[in-house]
Amino acid sequence: MSRPSPSCYCNRLRLALLSFVAGLLSFFLFAANLPAHGPGSVDNKAAPKTFKGRVIAPPMSYLGADWLERSNREVTQQPEKVLDALKIAPGSTVADIGAGTGYFSVRLAKRVGPQGRVLATDIQPEMLARLSVTMQKTGLHNIEPILCTPTDARLPPGQLDLALMVDVYHELAYPEETMAQVRRALKPDGRLVLVEYRGEDPRVPIKPEHKMTLHQVHSEIEPMGFRLHQVFEFLVHQRIVVFVKDERAGEP
Repeated sequence: MSRPSPSCYCNRLRLALLSFVAGLLSFFLFAANLPAHGPGSVDNKAAPKTFKGRVIAPPMSYLGADWLERSNREVTQQPEKVLDALKIAPGSTVADIGAGTGYFSVRLAKRVGPQGRVLATDIQPEMLARLSVTMQKTGLHNIEPILCTPTDARLPPGQLDLALMVDVYHELAYPEETMAQVRRALKPDGRLVLVEYRGEDPRVPIKPEHKMTLHQVHSEIEPMGFRLHQVFEFLVHQRIVVFVKDERAGEP
């Protein structure tokens, strides 16, 4: 049997190298399009893409939900320390807006106790389905999963002691509409709490559209009828910004 010529080997090698390079390019193009919060995002082509010059980040898809339960989140986001700082009273009614899998909802439920309520809202039923499984496993009965929409927060008026948004505000498709509804849902002395990645720090390992500077947070939220109350900077990559209702602003 005749042996392949050297030119045949060269052609095969050339084809193999081209296939490898094509595959590598495809991988990097795919990786470049991944959202900062994991694989896939919720695509809402009808939603505005910017708000006051800030690019609105796409919400993370339920396909990346495992990222919300990653093991290092206890270290980087210190959920218990965050809730300690907020001093949430037993019996409170709180909303975990954009709750996802319920990472914070479960912890909030334990803080408010059986006499309190946690309204866990999300725009994806698949996220709430995972939360419901967690509720069954933990035996927690004071969490109410609520399927909301980008334009309807589905929150009861005047009932919230605290509204918590962890890495959520920057993804709101309609910030003014949503925050007006959140404001109506708060009690007169209720608090709004945003946890956002620091936009001032280039070392924070997340895409720019998933970060916000303190100036951005302040300049966007206060005109919506809120007043800056507290800022906590003890987290590794994020800051906690607390607002209360501005009594000088009327109900929208």
